[in-house]
This record gives sequence, C-alpha cells and structure tokens, in this order.
Amino acid sequence: MNFRKATDALLESITLEDLAEALGASVQSVRQARTVEGTSSYRTPPAGWERATAKLARGRAGRLERLAGRLEAL
Repeated sequence: MNFRKATDALLESITLEDLAEALGASVQSVRQARTVEGTSSYRTPPAGWERATAKLARGRAGRLERLAGRLEAL
C-alpha cells in the first residue's frame, strides 16, 4: 500500500447519496431532514434512520480498522 492509496481510503466519505440509498429516501428528503428544526425547509427524518445510519457508521469504522491494521503491518 502506498501513501496515495492509504490516504484515499482514509479520506473516503459517506455521501448524501449513500445515506439516502440506505434510508430508501431521496437525497432531497435527507437534505431537508438535516436542516435546522423549525425552519420552513425542515422535514422529519425518514423512519429507521437510526439503524441505517449506525450500519453505515459500522461499515466505515470497519474499513478504517482494516486500513489501520494494514498500515501498522508495514
């Protein structure tokens, strides 16, 4: 593994598109659920957002753990 591959993996992020897909919602509804509560553009987050977000977080954490392990083994 070289510097570029390692830092690309480190800087990889979860996008609004990824979150919307995991929630079975549109990107726009996710965007609106992320706005400040009480504003006219605010919408209630999709049902089950907690579980879907946790799953994405665990997946990201697992990828980072594997990356750290590979780098420490060098």
